[in-house]
This record gives sequence, C-alpha cells and structure tokens, in this order.
Amino acid sequence: MAPKLLPSADWIKKYKTKTLKSDFTAGITLAAYGIPVSLAYATLAGLPPQYGIYGYLIGGIFYALLGTSRQLAIGPTSAISLLVGTTIANLANGDAQRWADIASLTALVFAGMAILAYLLRLSGIINFISETVLVGFKAGACLTIGLTQLPKLFGIKGGGDNFLERIMTIFQQLPDMNTAVFIFGITAIIILIVGEKVAPGRPVAILIVVLSIILISITPLGHDGFSTVGTIPTGLPEFHLPSLRIKDVDGVLPLAMACFLLSYIESVSAARTLAQKNGYVIDPRQELLALGVANAAVAIGQGYPVAGGLSQSAVNDTAGAKTPMSLVFASGAIAICLLFLTGFLQNLPTVILASIVLVAIRGLFDIKELKHLYKINKQEFGVAMIALVGVLIWGILTGVLFAAMVTLLLLIKAASKPNVAFLGRIPGTKRYTDMERHPENEKIEGVLIVRIESSIFYFNAEYIKECIWEKIYTEADSLKTVILDLNSSPSIDISGARFLKHLFFDLKAKHITLQIAEARSEVRDMLRTENLEALLGHISRFVSVDDLVVRALQKE
Repeated sequence: MAPKLLPSADWIKKYKTKTLKSDFTAGITLAAYGIPVSLAYATLAGLPPQYGIYGYLIGGIFYALLGTSRQLAIGPTSAISLLVGTTIANLANGDAQRWADIASLTALVFAGMAILAYLLRLSGIINFISETVLVGFKAGACLTIGLTQLPKLFGIKGGGDNFLERIMTIFQQLPDMNTAVFIFGITAIIILIVGEKVAPGRPVAILIVVLSIILISITPLGHDGFSTVGTIPTGLPEFHLPSLRIKDVDGVLPLAMACFLLSYIESVSAARTLAQKNGYVIDPRQELLALGVANAAVAIGQGYPVAGGLSQSAVNDTAGAKTPMSLVFASGAIAICLLFLTGFLQNLPTVILASIVLVAIRGLFDIKELKHLYKINKQEFGVAMIALVGVLIWGILTGVLFAAMVTLLLLIKAASKPNVAFLGRIPGTKRYTDMERHPENEKIEGVLIVRIESSIFYFNAEYIKECIWEKIYTEADSLKTVILDLNSSPSIDISGARFLKHLFFDLKAKHITLQIAEARSEVRDMLRTENLEALLGHISRFVSVDDLVVRALQKE
C-alpha cells in the first residue's frame, strides 16, 4: 500500500529504541487511564462494562495503522456513550442482547458512512457545525450526562425520561440518599480533581479503582448498600458481525450519523490540537478512513462507536507518546487485564464509575467561552444557547441533529443575504472602500460603486438586486453610472448572470450605464455565455474601479 493509505508505514521505518521506551510508558499509562473510564462510559451507553474496554482494545490498534495523529487515543467518549444509551433505550425494548447488537450495528453503519465519506472526499463536513454550536452542545451534554450520574452518587434509583423529570425524581428520592455511598463518591471526586492538578496526565483513576475495590472487598463497607459492576467475562471478545441488519432497526441510521458527526468532529479537533503542539500536520480525509476501519473492527468485536477524545489523548501525549505505537501497547495491556484480572473488578462500586464520569465531563461546560460569546456577540451566544437547550429538551441525538440544522440555517442565511457595500474613494488615493464604515470617503458625483461581497447565485441574486435598487432610488436624478466591483465575487451561476443582464437593461431604460470591474475568470466566462460582454464591452480582470470612475467622469 502507498504510505498515504497506510501512514504507519512512514513512522515504522523511522522507529527508534528511544521512541519505543516513550511509547511503552505512554501505552501503559493510557491503559491505566482507559480501563476505568471505559467501564464508566459503557454504563452510560447502557451496556455491560466490558463493552467499553473492547472499544479501547480494538479501536486503538486499527487507528494506529491508518491514522495520521501520533498522539490521538481512540475509545468510547462520554457524549457518544450517552447518545448511544439514550437512543437505543427506545429501540431495544428492554432486551439486553438486542441492546448490545444495536450498539454494534451502529458502529458498523458508522464505519460505512465514514469510509463512504473518505471515498467521496467529504472531509470538509467537519466545517458544517460551527464552534459556537459545539460550545452549546457540549454544555448541554455535560448537564445531561451529569444528571444521569447523580443517582449513583447519591445511592438512589433515579429515573425520568427527560432532563426535568430526572431532576424532579432526584429531589423526590433525596431523603433516601445512602450517606456512605455519597461520602465515598465525593471523596473519589476530590482525589481525582486534586490528582489532576498535582500529577497531570497520570492515571489517578486506576488508583481510585484499586483502593475502592479493596475497601469494598475487605471492610464492612461492602454491606452498606454499595452497587458494584458485578462479573466481567474473562477473555478477549468474540469476533462476529452484528446479528441485526439495518432494516431490522428503525432509527439506527440517524443514530449512526449523529455518532459519526460527533466522532469525526471530536477526533479531528483533538488531533489538530495535539499536532499543532507537537509540530506536525494531520490529514482530515485520512482520519475518515482510520475512524471508519477502527469502528468496523470494534463492531465486529462487540463494541460500540469510538472516537478520539481530547482527555484520553491528552493523557497519552503527557505520558510521552511519540507515535501511534503507544495505542498498540495500551491494547496489549488491556488484553492482559481482560485475560487475567477481570475477577478483581467485580467488586468495583458503580459510584466510583459515576465519580470518574463526573470529573471527566466537567471540561465540557466551558463557562468562560460562554461568557466570552455573550460579551462579544449576542447572536453567537444565542446560537450556543439554542444548542444547549435543544440537548436538554430533546436529548442528545435530536440535540446533535438540531445543532447541525442550526448551523446549516446560519450558513444559508449568510449566503442568501451577503453584504452589498457601496463604495467611496479614500481621500488622496485611487482606492475605494465601504462608505458605511468610512463616512469620510469621497462620494463620486453621478457614480454609484457597488461591491458584492460573495458569489452571486440563484438564492441571493434577488436580495442583491433589492439592495442595489433601494440605493439607486435614494440617489439623485443625476446618477449616470453604476459600477459593480466583482473582485469579491469568486463565482456566479446562470441565474446570477441573467440577473446582471436584466440589471443592464433596466438601468439602460433609465439612461444609466452599467460597468463591471475586476471580474474573475470564472465569472467572466459565465457572463460571456449570457452575452454580457456584447452589451457591456470587454470585461477584463485588469480594469479597476478607479479606471471606470475616470471613464465615467470623462464622459460627463
């Protein structure tokens, strides 16, 4: 295979013993971090704990072969886990085996979408969901995930189908809170937070897991109402395709699409951050293939959708990872745990898993960024709030789709109502800028200079027309020439060209001349197909606005 299709071929050729030591240390550290986190995230997905471990075990190996990031760590993430759990709850009808099969099928469909996007070169889809929408979505996901973990922290049953119902249920059940469980969980949270500050990037969570298992196993705490994860099957996962097909599960396609969008955006964002820090560049298109193949392998190994999360990747990077070989070492360490240490995990309290999740997700709620948005742009802040509320009211899946829809609507709005600037001459120069922003500019008598700051297409041509005619009607009867500066219009479709043609005739009927300045090659070609050049004269890229202003004044 060519190196571009198999990026691992490049770093394997240059691999050194010194790098091996760093990657080995990072891999063991990542495994120590990933095991408790993946156990916790699997419970978010409504699956037995081992399904989370399978994601780390299998996903990392295949990403190491095909991915372009040297530090990105692949495994379950909090948002995807909750998305899977809350959506499949309505699809599985209480059947645990069907639940697991749907989760694996979702990963397989996700894989198909990612590989198709790779073949169609659709890596640009990451840009269709704005950072503002993601800020709101992550905040909503943080609140939703946190609310699902509070019952475990309080030692109560919890319940409710939506955000408000869950809050009410928790308040109603608070008198039944298990104090021992609560103190145990709060202590774990404090240790985890302090550990992050004192020993950043170190697997403090594994220490908490080990200590909690020992305490529950050998002290009277085991009789104080602590729920535990129970038996985890020993051995590696069995490899087979999901028993269900797409047509067997209504709703798996939108679930897989939402997981795909979330995973790709989260993975590429994390990969770019780490690549910039370590001085290299990733290939967003290749990441589609890597994520697709990794999720296909995870699906065959009974896992559910995985992604490259920033938190686990930061652990990998801080621990010294130099190449994706650290993921291979992490998978090896996880495999050893599955073969020999699962019996030790059966007394792990679920409140510890809840504590790990609560600490891991707190970074999702970026209050500083929300304050910044509110300060600088109320509209952007409003978009973030729409995404946040959408997640809280309609859930993670609908919230993701709603966030994507909001982003597309904003793009359509921006494209359909481009800025149409009316220019004046900067005093003492031959340059022309927006009169609204620079009222000190000189207005050219008898000449209206218009700059259209976008491509001209069928969906914005009418708006541009209205802006121009509104300005023309406010001008004095002395208007003789309209100059269109098309330097900021990279392209035009046939509707846009015909709009300019009609504008020419309408202006001519009022004895006003239309001129075009600095049109780009693609625009000139389209205008010529509509015979605009025959009407206007030669349209040249090198005829400036000032040239046309001088001509117009000479005619007078």
